[in-house]
Amino acid sequence: MPPSPIEIDALPTPPTTPTTVFQAASGVQISRSESYQALGCSTSIQTTTYVDSPRNIKFLPTIRSGSHTDVGRRRSNEDEHICIDDLSTCLGPLCTWLLPSSFYAIFDGHGGSDAASYVKKNAMRFFFEDAELPKNSDINKSFLEELENSHRRAFLVADQALADERSIDASCGTTAITALVLGKHLLIANAGDSRAVLSRKGDAVQLSQDHRPSSVVERKRVEDLGGVIEYGYLNGELAVTRALGDWCMKLPFGAASPLTAEPEVQHILLSEDDEFLIIGCDGIWDVMSNQDAVSLVRRKLRLHGDPQQCARELVDQALCRASGDNLTVIVVCFSPVDRQDPVASQRPRLRWCKLRKMIFICFVVASDLPRKSSQQFCAGRGIEMVVFVAAFKK
Repeated sequence: MPPSPIEIDALPTPPTTPTTVFQAASGVQISRSESYQALGCSTSIQTTTYVDSPRNIKFLPTIRSGSHTDVGRRRSNEDEHICIDDLSTCLGPLCTWLLPSSFYAIFDGHGGSDAASYVKKNAMRFFFEDAELPKNSDINKSFLEELENSHRRAFLVADQALADERSIDASCGTTAITALVLGKHLLIANAGDSRAVLSRKGDAVQLSQDHRPSSVVERKRVEDLGGVIEYGYLNGELAVTRALGDWCMKLPFGAASPLTAEPEVQHILLSEDDEFLIIGCDGIWDVMSNQDAVSLVRRKLRLHGDPQQCARELVDQALCRASGDNLTVIVVCFSPVDRQDPVASQRPRLRWCKLRKMIFICFVVASDLPRKSSQQFCAGRGIEMVVFVAAFKK
C-alpha cells in the first residue's frame, strides 16, 4: 500500500498576479513538495491585449453549442466530454453570479477510459459543488482571480481523487481541457494536448498550449524536475507532459513530478468579433491546422447555422484525413455568422467522393436541380454527362 496521499487542502494558495486580458499568462506549477514554479507560455498563444470599444461594452454572447465524438480507428472510445449551455440553471443556489454562464470540457483518456469517465462523472463536484468559488456576485478583477485559482485547484482535486479511487488502475489517466463562459468572459484551463481555438472574424486564435514533450517550455520543465524525454515520450512512456491520473508515473507521494496535473489558465474577454470556439482532442489537431478547422466550421455555419452538425462535419473531415485517434469536438457559438445566400449554395458543383475499395469517381452534384439544368451545367464546361447506376459490395 502506498503512503497516504498529501491533502489538497494543505497546498498553498497560488500567488495572485494580475492577468492581462487575452494575454498568455505565466502558468503556475504546483509541485508535490508544495512549491510553485513559474512557467513560460508558448508563442502560439496570442499576446494581443483586447480593449473594450464602445460597441462592445454592452456585448453579451448568445450561447449555443454542439458536439460530436467518434471512435475513429481505435477499438474503443476513451474520450468523454461535457456540454452545458445553461450553467446557472444547472448549479442552482450554488451560482452566485448574475450573468448567463456555460461550461464545456473534453477529457481524453489513455490507458483505458476509466480515468476520463470518472472525471466526467464527478466534474460538477470538482469544479463547482466542492470548489471554493468566489462569494461576491460582481464580476471584477478579484472575482476572476479567485475563479482562476478555483479552476487550478479543481484539476488537482480531480487528480488526487484518481489516486484515491482504488477501482482505477495507476497507469490510467486523462488529459483535461475546460471552457467556462461567464457573460463575455471566457476562461480556458488545460492540462494535456487537447486544444481550444477561437474564431475572430474568421481568423484562428489558439487559446491553449499543447503540453507535449515536443514543447520547448515543457521539455525544460520536465528535465528540471529530473524527467527525461525519450523517443518523443515523457520517460519513454507518455505522449503528454500534463495529465490527470497516471499515478504510476507520479509516485512517490510528496515529490515533485515531471508529469503534473497543474493546468495553464487563460482569461479572454469576448467581443462582437469573436464568432465561435472549437474545443477538440488531439486526434483533430494531429491532421488539421487551427485555420483549417476554423474555416471549415465558419463555412458550414454560413450554410446551415447548426453547431452540432458543424462538430460532426469537423470529425468527418479528420476521419477523411486519416486521423488514427479517437475524435471529439465541441463547437460553441458566441455571435451569429453571416448566413450564405441559399440560392448560391444550390449551385451545381464538382465534388470528389471516396467510395469503398478506394474507388474514386468525379461526378456532378446538381442539388435539386432538374436533369436539364445539370446537362446545361456540364455542357458549359465541356463535361460529358453520364447517368449510371453502380452497386458495390460491402
